[in-house]
Amino acid sequence: MLAVEGPLPVGGGWAYETKWDGFRCCMRVGPNGTTKLTSRLGNEITNVYPDLHGVLADALAGRSAVLDGELVVLGQEGRPDFHLMQHRHQRGPTADLLRTAPVTYIVFDLLALGDDVLLTAPYTERRALLADLPVANPRVAVPRHFTADDIDPNELLAVVAEQGLEGLVAKRLESRYHPGQRSRDWIKRPLIKTQEVLVGGWRPGKGNRSGRIGGLLLGAHDAEGRLRYVGDVGTGFSERALDDLLDLLTALTTSKSPFDDEVPADRRRDVRWVEPRLVGQVVYRQFTSDHRLRHTAWRGLRHDVLPEQVKLDFA
Repeated sequence: MLAVEGPLPVGGGWAYETKWDGFRCCMRVGPNGTTKLTSRLGNEITNVYPDLHGVLADALAGRSAVLDGELVVLGQEGRPDFHLMQHRHQRGPTADLLRTAPVTYIVFDLLALGDDVLLTAPYTERRALLADLPVANPRVAVPRHFTADDIDPNELLAVVAEQGLEGLVAKRLESRYHPGQRSRDWIKRPLIKTQEVLVGGWRPGKGNRSGRIGGLLLGAHDAEGRLRYVGDVGTGFSERALDDLLDLLTALTTSKSPFDDEVPADRRRDVRWVEPRLVGQVVYRQFTSDHRLRHTAWRGLRHDVLPEQVKLDFA
């Protein structure tokens, strides 16, 4: 189930949860404690995260379960670090990464417990059952949710901002769970503007970026499915990300622009075109009337979004 972005709803009838900066994950636990993990796209990722195998066996005490949550890697200050998370996902479960970047599963919904399928049960019931599970494994967290009786949602948003977290998600108390659907029963209020993009080309760097990537040309699909050029990004890359991207993009080299509209001449100078298969995410300040993202910074690759799902709401 996916959320719709919008202003926080206020008043009774809503719960408020922290929005976590990681990768969405469904966990299926068998009656013997076996664990299966699937991504938002339905791909099995169990072997990528051996640190989560069997983590809920004791809490479930022989019962099976299906849970929804977010995979995160916590940084030095105890906050989710998206760059560490995407590096962990890319590189796999090496002994070094298992030690230096262990993953935590943040659970926020319970979709089945034992023989009971809970998809039509209200959010309040699913959350109560989740809260009753005696979760004691340090690799699993069940954060508290709040209602308007606990705190004003805008005050809670200010607290989340002060802690450097990504935002809030409001969930209707009586709502059922809609698998695979984007529903207004869940309203997300991010504190930063992010956008999924497709990489359509790159320009070589200069100076201390010589021999590496200087900037990426970005695209997104319009309502007719055409890949439109939406701007560039040249900041926000770690040294490791620059190396990884160069390897990935070199393998996708093509002879012509993948964009269905014309890239401005100054933007296509010295460009290396690539097939638009890599999905990334950028932070941006503004989306202009001529369909350009401004003041962008790279956040990382999105392994949980398909290229055809990368869209912007073009006027």
